[in-house]
Amino acid sequence: MNSSSRKRPLKAAAVTALAVTLGVTACGSGSGGAGTKAADDGTYTVWDPYPQFAKGSAWAKLLDSCGAKAGVKVERTGFDTGDLANKALLAAQQDNSPDVLIVDNPVVSTLAEAGVLTTTDDNKLDTSGVDPNLLEAGRSGGKTYGTPIGANTLALYYNKKILKEAGVDIASVKDWPSLTAALAKVEKAGKKGITFAAIGTEEGSFQFLPWFWGSGAKLTDLDSPEAVSALTLWKDWLTEGYAPNSVLNNTQTTSWQEFATGDYAFAENGTWQLAGAKRAGFDYGVLPIPGAGGGAAAAPTGGEFVTVPVQGDTGRYATTHKLAACLTSAQSLYDTDTTLSYVAPTSEVQNKQVAADPELRPWVAAVKAAKGRTGDDLGTTYPKISEQLWSAVQSALSGSKSPKDALSAAQSAVE
Repeated sequence: MNSSSRKRPLKAAAVTALAVTLGVTACGSGSGGAGTKAADDGTYTVWDPYPQFAKGSAWAKLLDSCGAKAGVKVERTGFDTGDLANKALLAAQQDNSPDVLIVDNPVVSTLAEAGVLTTTDDNKLDTSGVDPNLLEAGRSGGKTYGTPIGANTLALYYNKKILKEAGVDIASVKDWPSLTAALAKVEKAGKKGITFAAIGTEEGSFQFLPWFWGSGAKLTDLDSPEAVSALTLWKDWLTEGYAPNSVLNNTQTTSWQEFATGDYAFAENGTWQLAGAKRAGFDYGVLPIPGAGGGAAAAPTGGEFVTVPVQGDTGRYATTHKLAACLTSAQSLYDTDTTLSYVAPTSEVQNKQVAADPELRPWVAAVKAAKGRTGDDLGTTYPKISEQLWSAVQSALSGSKSPKDALSAAQSAVE
């Protein structure tokens, strides 16, 4: 470990970026306290964004098991996703960081740039088996600051009965024109087309990104012709009645509730809705979101990274490594990702998941095509870009600006 990293000042840009809540798939609510730890009292602290898992849950038992294997007691605290990033920053300022920090992937680069986290070169976490596109979310300035515990992403759920009644063969839906043609058939048959979340928050950006990236657009050029084509696609769907006006205020939860009524042919949503899909009472399928010209579009990755914060007492790192290695072992990843409805970050465990549940196959394909929101070294600039992106989506879908004008304003604001 590089003990000198504690001397790096926490950077103002990173501190400011944490004011934007980046987590969009966190479950539950509540938080816990975090006490001060002694230099080495045999107790090691773990902070995570899973307050919904109480003592005695499978997750808590896994942490206790990893602690027992390392010969220490694990003191675990679960925070809301938005609270966790700020708590981690404050703890770092006080030289009281947890030993292991499990944090939403877009926050990793922000904490790294603030000097809060150690690199995998320093902490020796093994990332060799992790899918490169998932690992990218944990990279900043050419260095990696953790390893994913699992991933979720977006795809299209579809109602098989509605598509059959509308004469739509799902195998024909391969790109934007064929998807729009399917929506037209559904609307002509008197049914509802597609629902998604375009709310003016990070959730809106999260849901728009597959179409944005699927057009070939880049987050560094918000008003490119490709970006305009993506926003025009959504706008045209509303104009034609293929998508409801409610998408302007839809969260991913309310969008899912619309689909769960059984009235919609398609819904853009994530792996975390699988349990709800099985309870919906109708036959459904899952399709990776298509790119403009075909193939699977890159959807944004959700999910958390296991990271090792900088410690003033470098003697704790050896045991911390054992804890982190245990949490990210193949068996632990399989157990954890089954509990969280995540796709594992390694092909080895993904194959095991699909063998146990073939319905995960399209989700594995979607995750393999996915992309980190802070990738391309965007780091702490991502929150500002995202805010302008969701504002542009709101402006265009509400009709206050054309897609081109909305995105031009967004690009100007970012610059």
